[in-house]
Amino acid sequence: MDRLVQLATDMGQSPWLDNLKRGYITSGQLQALVDRGVRGLTSNPTIFQKAIQGSPDYDEQFTTLAKGGAHPIVDDYWAMVLQDINSALDILEPVYDATNGLDGYVSVEVAPGLAHDAAGTESAARDLHLRVARKNVMVKIPATEEGLPAIQAMISEGRSINVTLIFSLDRYVKVMEAYIAGLESYAATEGADLSKVASVASFFISRVDTEIDRRLEAIGTDEALALRGKGAVAQGKLAYGLFQQTFSGPRWEALAAKGARVQRPLWASTSTKNPAYPDTLYVDELIGPDTVNTLPDATLEAFSDHGTLARRVDADVETSLLAWEQLAVVGVDTDDVGETLEREGVSSFQKSFDELIDALQTKSDELAAS
Repeated sequence: MDRLVQLATDMGQSPWLDNLKRGYITSGQLQALVDRGVRGLTSNPTIFQKAIQGSPDYDEQFTTLAKGGAHPIVDDYWAMVLQDINSALDILEPVYDATNGLDGYVSVEVAPGLAHDAAGTESAARDLHLRVARKNVMVKIPATEEGLPAIQAMISEGRSINVTLIFSLDRYVKVMEAYIAGLESYAATEGADLSKVASVASFFISRVDTEIDRRLEAIGTDEALALRGKGAVAQGKLAYGLFQQTFSGPRWEALAAKGARVQRPLWASTSTKNPAYPDTLYVDELIGPDTVNTLPDATLEAFSDHGTLARRVDADVETSLLAWEQLAVVGVDTDDVGETLEREGVSSFQKSFDELIDALQTKSDELAAS
C-alpha cells in the first residue's frame, strides 16, 4: 500500500497535490496520482505561469481564444485556467463523493492583485464560485487583513474556501475566527446545510525556515545557529495546538451539532529548500489527524518512497514552544518574519501573474500580425 494511502487511512492526514498542468490531465497522470492516494489539488498563479509558459499544451486553445475577437487578454488566462480546473474537478469528484465531502477538492486562487482589496476579493471569489459552480471547488483567498472579511463573507454564503498565505500564529487565529463567524452567519439563513461548507487554512512551512534561518545566520551566535531548521516545524505544531483549542468547546460544538466541519490546517510549501534538511522533513514532522499536506511533485514522490508514517504534529510540543520562544531571545522578530513573508508571497504571485499576462499579450499580438 502506498504511503499516501496510509497517510490518510492510518494518520488522518489528506495528501493533496500542489501542482496542475494540462499534461497531467491529458496524459492520465493526475488520475494515476489519485489512484495512488492523492485526495485533492491546489493551484496558484505561479503554478499556472509555469504550466502555460512551460509547454505547448495550451497553444491550440490560446490561438482560438486570441483570434476570437477583441477582449482583455486576462479573459484568455481565465479560460485556460478554468478548463484545467474543471478537468481536475472531474477527476477528483469521485474522491469527494467517496469521502462524503471531506476531500476531492480543487483550489483556484483569486487574482493576486486583489490581496489588499477587501471588496474586490469578495466579488472575485463569489464570481469564481459562480463560474465554476462545482461542489468540490475551493476558491483561494489570501489571509491578508483585507482578505479576512472576504473569507467570512464567503463562508456566510455557504461557499468553500482555501485560506492561503498564512505565515503567523496571530493571523491564523483571525482566520479561524473568520471561518467560525462566517458559519454562524450561514447557520442563521434558511435552508443552510453546514455540512456542505469546507475550508482549509494554508500555513506556509518551508518559507518560514528560509527566512528565519537567514536571520539566524546573520546573527551568527552559537545559540542562534543551533535554532536553524526548527522554526517552521515549531510554528506548525503550535498552530495545530491553536486549531485543537479553537475547534472545541461550546461555541464550536453548537455549530458541529448542525453539521459543521472543522477548518483543517493545510501545510503548504512543504518542499525542503535547504539541501541539508531531510527531503520529507515538512511532511514527517507535521502528520496528524484533521490535517492536509499539499505536496509538490518531488516531495510527494519522496514521501511515497521513504517518508515516516507517525503522528508527530502534536509530539514534543513543549520542545517546539521552547524553540519558538528562543528565537525571540536570540533576536529574531517572528512577527516581522510573518509580515515579510506575507508581502513576499503576495508579490511573488503578482509577479508570476503579470509576467504570464505580458507573455500572452505578446503572443496575441504576434498572432494578430501574422
